Parts: sequence; structure tokens; C-alpha cells
Amino acid sequence: MACFLASAFLLVLQTYAAPPEFVQDRYDITLDSVDLDPGLPFNISGDEPSTPPRGTSKRAPHSIIIGVRKGGTRALLEMLDIHPEVAAAATEVHFFDWDENYAKGFEWYRELMPYSYPQQITVEKTPGYFTSALAPERICAMNSSIKLLLILRDPAERVISDYTQVYFNRLENHKPVQAIENLLVRNGALNIRYKAIQRSLYDVHMRNWLRYFPLEQIHIVDGDALIRDPLPELQRVERFLNLPPRIVSSNFYFNQTKGFYCIRSDGRERCLHESKGRPHPAVNSTVLQQLRSYLHEHNRTFFRLVRRTFDWQ
Repeated sequence: MACFLASAFLLVLQTYAAPPEFVQDRYDITLDSVDLDPGLPFNISGDEPSTPPRGTSKRAPHSIIIGVRKGGTRALLEMLDIHPEVAAAATEVHFFDWDENYAKGFEWYRELMPYSYPQQITVEKTPGYFTSALAPERICAMNSSIKLLLILRDPAERVISDYTQVYFNRLENHKPVQAIENLLVRNGALNIRYKAIQRSLYDVHMRNWLRYFPLEQIHIVDGDALIRDPLPELQRVERFLNLPPRIVSSNFYFNQTKGFYCIRSDGRERCLHESKGRPHPAVNSTVLQQLRSYLHEHNRTFFRLVRRTFDWQ
């Protein structure tokens, strides 16, 4: 019933722009909260071919990487794009979480997908979907049987990584910056209204997704494990997506300078964009403990929801 109602809502949004009361979430998303990674996947160029390859078409995604921001979504997409039967969208579309994009309609969305062959699956990634209140219902309205990929990492480390991205974005745009402790703590107490903390409340967001999709349709990738040893995580994703096993250990090599794994495919090598893997700032130990203590119960609830545990502090 929820998907049926959302389908009707989609028809309305394709004709009329979203009313003002629906756009508050969008205005909360600024330069500071969008993943601005300009890196492109291996197989897909940012430029559309003047003549589509014969036998290809643009299709709605068969799978979507729904998040989480600073969890490793770009790494997951680029590593998955090694597979010859995967066609990856080159940019984050923000169709289901931004009202002004959703109002443009499904055909607009499909036109942003890559050309793909019938034997390929199309994959899109937008990290903002996971924390969007509206994205689960909207995706369900498009395809209630779609396979969803969610990549997560230690939520406290994700908060710090979130801050780090914002910090460097602001520096590059000549904006003032604050120490992380000034954002994490207000009036001596943990600032739980800080968006970076709210994005790490995985249980809160997961409950919303489970209202529309069974757990079996949401594969959770361990982002910390993906960094340490990418192959096992990618093999699990292949099985979840019913892809033949094509990703092998030789597709990855450890870059000593960068300190993480890079990708080797079709005779080419590349690492993720230089914005990835930036060193985190040192955080006051008392403040960090406050953060971890607050997240602890949320983590336990999340483990119960997804019926598995993660090695988070």
C-alpha cells in the first residue's frame, strides 16, 4: 500500500513542482554536506557518446548504493564498476532525496543513467538517500523489488570524516572553519543536533528503510573491511546482485604512499580522488568518548535491526 500511494505521488510530482513545505530537507543540504568527489568510474565517461553503442539503452537502476555519506560509497562504486556486467552512473543524481529533482519526473532520472547492454545491470549511488526521510518510499514506488547497497563504517569515525570533508571544503572556498570540538560540544554537552552526528544514527534511518523494503533486499557492506581488504566485500556484493564472479585479487593493489588499496582494470591503474583518505584531526579524548558513548546504544539497536554486528568501538 505504501508503494502504491508513493506511485500516485510520483505522478503528481512529475507534473507539478514540489510545494514549499516539502523542500526544507533540500535546503539543509549545502556544499558542506554533498560529496563533491569529481572522480568518475572506470567504464563510464562523463561525456555522453554522440551515437549510443549498438544494442544499448538507458534503463532505471537495478541496484542503488543508498549511502552512507563518508562510508565509502565512491570506493564501492568504482570497485564494483570493474565488473563487465555493471554499468555505473557517473555522477550522484540526488533524484529521490532532492524535491526539485524528483519533480522533474522519472524520464529525467532515467536519462541520467548510462547506456547499458541487456546483460548488464545499472547501478546509481547517492549517499544522501540513506538519511532522507522521503527516499525509501520514492524508490519503492519506482521498483519495490530493487536491490539496495548500504555501506557503513564505524559511526564515530564517520562523524570525524564528515567533519574533515567539510573542513577542507570550507578552506578551499575561503570560508571560516571551526575546531571539531566546537561543533561536537555545546554548553558542555554533546551537540546531538550536529548533522554529522545525526547522519551516524544508523538505527533511526534504517527503521525508515525497513518500512518499505525487507532486510533481504538491503545488503550492508562493511566499509571498514572494504578499506582493509576489498576483495571479500566485493565478492559478497557480486553474490547479492547475482553477478557471475569476475572481480579478482589482481584488480587491487596497495598503494604505500596513499595508505589504501587502489584499482587495476583493463590495463589501467587508478586510485580514488586525492580528497579521499585525508588524515583526520586529533579529537579531544573526553569529547570523543562522549560521542562514542552516545552512539553506543544506537549501534546496539542497529545490530538488532539488521541481525548482525560490526566491530565498532
